[in-house]
Amino acid sequence: MERKRSQLTALFLALTAGGVFPAFAQIDPDKRQLIQLGFNHHLVGEAPLNAYGFYYFNQPGFWRTNLTLRLAIAPVYLDGELGIREALGRNTDVGINFAGGGFAESYFEFRRGSWIEEESFTSHGGGAGLSLYHRFNPQQQIPLSLVLRATPEYSTYDDDDETDPAFELPRNQWSHRFRGGVRWGGREPLLAPRLAMEVSGWYETDLRMEPGAYGFNDDRRLEEWTHRLWGRALLIYTIPEWEHQFEASVSGGTSWETDRFSAFRLGGMLPLAEEFALLLPGYFFQEISAERYFHFLAAYRMPLGQRNRWHWKTTFAGAGVDPLPGVTMGETFLTGIGSGITYLDNSGSWQATVAYAYGFQAIRPDGFRGHSLSFLLQFDLGRYRDPDAQPTVNPYSSRGLLKFFRR
Repeated sequence: MERKRSQLTALFLALTAGGVFPAFAQIDPDKRQLIQLGFNHHLVGEAPLNAYGFYYFNQPGFWRTNLTLRLAIAPVYLDGELGIREALGRNTDVGINFAGGGFAESYFEFRRGSWIEEESFTSHGGGAGLSLYHRFNPQQQIPLSLVLRATPEYSTYDDDDETDPAFELPRNQWSHRFRGGVRWGGREPLLAPRLAMEVSGWYETDLRMEPGAYGFNDDRRLEEWTHRLWGRALLIYTIPEWEHQFEASVSGGTSWETDRFSAFRLGGMLPLAEEFALLLPGYFFQEISAERYFHFLAAYRMPLGQRNRWHWKTTFAGAGVDPLPGVTMGETFLTGIGSGITYLDNSGSWQATVAYAYGFQAIRPDGFRGHSLSFLLQFDLGRYRDPDAQPTVNPYSSRGLLKFFRR
């Protein structure tokens, strides 16, 4: 009974946790109503139920023409932003951010492919902040933008059913996060955009107001300051005549004064679980904790038949990592492959994917490697209600990039 309750808690957490919703790097100019669902089922080994589910709403012209309201809503969690266009000049927008709810920053401990339930725990909390978006090249087709965001957050920590009574949790506290970066291009908040291009670089720092030791006899520490630096290059392109699509991305990052909450987390096949999802097919979601990493991904999708409803897609990804001290993981170069079938509704209102994935270096019981099944669903409520509606062509979306690539 205790085990079942722990699994249900993990599922509820996965559907509502902070970090499930991507944090977008500019005000989204398109009207959207999307339902996003993702689920990984692991065939070997024990892990929290890996899933996300949320409703994404974006309304330009909310109340006034220069306001945009964005909301991502899960059962007990809300992430949103009120965007104000040209608040600080013709090319500078401001966003008022807010987020919070249950299970906001819960932590799962993994070591050598095993979920350590005795050292995992739940976190609740939320906060509000400000974002600034400045466009450097308003006359160009592909936007080059500066993004600055400052967010104070409050977090509380609670035991799970299986948390060891001797394991001391971190202290409840306020923290302050600052992120700054430059992004050229971008990707829409869609499961599979037809076209996207991005080159970006980022710096992020956290200041904890109640740092200190926690765990078994203070064997681990929550740092006062943590720092992360990373970059990404991404390209997704669909050949119009054939409807074949390829995707390629490379990213890398480093960190210092790193702890378990600020380490880079890699693993799983949940592409919308976070803005910079570091996917590794066949591995548990965020199984790998790294101080430094290099990650690459390549995917190819092709239609099956002439009606272009069924598609076959294969994804290969790998990473070289420097693991966080104290979080053992076996090999430091990791690869995985996934392959599956996607169904695209003729009206474009929904799509679903079922895939199998294998992790070549994933450590599992009895010498097995990582085997998993995944299910992904996107339902576009706006297109379902009006199949003939055409979204606006804007420079932040893949449709806006289309002219550039066709040249």
